[in-house]
This record gives sequence, structure tokens and C-alpha cells, in this order.
Amino acid sequence: MATKTALPPPEAPRNCPICPRLVTYREAVAEREPTWFNGAVPSFGDETARLLVVGLAPGVTGANRTGRPFTGDWAGDLLYATLEEFGFLSGTYAADPEDGLKLEKAMITNAVRCVPPENKPVGAEINACRPFLQSRIKALPHLKVLLCLGKISHDSTVRTLGLKLAAHPFGHNTRYEVEFEGRPLTLLSSYHCSRYNTNTGRLTAEMFEDVFAVARQVIG
Repeated sequence: MATKTALPPPEAPRNCPICPRLVTYREAVAEREPTWFNGAVPSFGDETARLLVVGLAPGVTGANRTGRPFTGDWAGDLLYATLEEFGFLSGTYAADPEDGLKLEKAMITNAVRCVPPENKPVGAEINACRPFLQSRIKALPHLKVLLCLGKISHDSTVRTLGLKLAAHPFGHNTRYEVEFEGRPLTLLSSYHCSRYNTNTGRLTAEMFEDVFAVARQVIG
């Protein structure tokens, strides 16, 4: 009888060796900027989270520099402001991991934990990092809502849940009632809160807030 492969812990080691291209890029950035975090960025938030926000991957001058998801770039400015508006945050976001910010009943993670060149992980890298996402979800016993930012995050999360993409296509403000290991979850998705998407009008602050309003309604 086939045995199940043991899952890794919810967080990848900082010097994760799994993806050769990402290791090479990470080390090249570290040579230029040795004071930066330059590692697999850990999830940030509350272990009693009812909301898990799943991003794409660390930005080179954002989370790869600071060591905290969505910290130090435009996407974080919008994300943390929206989390605050809907009561998932305490403290003041100052784009610095030492700002004392805390998430309340929420956590932020990424589908890919290491910074990819040009912010574009390849399929093998997304697949290799998926067990960490699976473990992260499994380790949050109070989780009610998964909120995915962008198509890559959405697709990887759908696969993590063992679901078919054809039955759960990505779209802005999509909602699916799903299960993970017998637990009911609500799967929400949004266009990514990147500067490109907001500058082009693909995503507005109001559109982003609409998705969080659904999350807050589900969580109560």
C-alpha cells in the first residue's frame, strides 16, 4: 500500500534549497545587498487566524528585503490599510518589520516563499512550494476564509485543496465554498494589489475592499 509523503513544517527554512533558480537569484541579491533578509519569507500573523491571505511571492525590494510579507512595497501599503479598515490589524503599518504591527485573527503568507526573478515563479517552483502552503493551512485550526491575491495564488490554493481548476476558475471577487480535510472553508480571490494593477485601474481600493467585506461577513 502506498504511503503518504509527510508534509513539511508550515514555514520553509530561511535558506531553503529546493528550487535551484530561486536559490541562485536569492544568493545573487544577497551579494549586492547583504543586509537584506534574502531568504524564504515566513508567514506573518495570528496563529488563531480565521483569515489567511495568500499572496504570490516576496518582492525583491519588499518582503525579500524586510523579511515580512507585503512589507516595504506598494502592494503592502494597500493590503495593510485594507486589513486595518476591516478590523484585522492593530498598531501602525510603517513598512518596517520593527513597527510593532500585529494582525488580529488574520495571517499573510505566499504561494511561493522565495523571491523569483521578475516576480515570476515558474510552475515547478510553485509546485515545490505548495506543501508549505498545505501545512500552513493545516496548522490554522480556526481558519474560515482563504483570500487569494492573483491567479497564481488562486490556482495553487485550489490545487492545495485537492480541487479542480476547471470547476473553480479565478476571477476578481469570486467565492467558492470548499473543504480542506473535512473542514468547511470559504475561498475568495482578488486581483493582486500590485502597483501595476492599481495604476492601470484593473484593481481599485473599492474593488479590493469589496472582497474583504465578504471575508469579514463570513468571519463575523
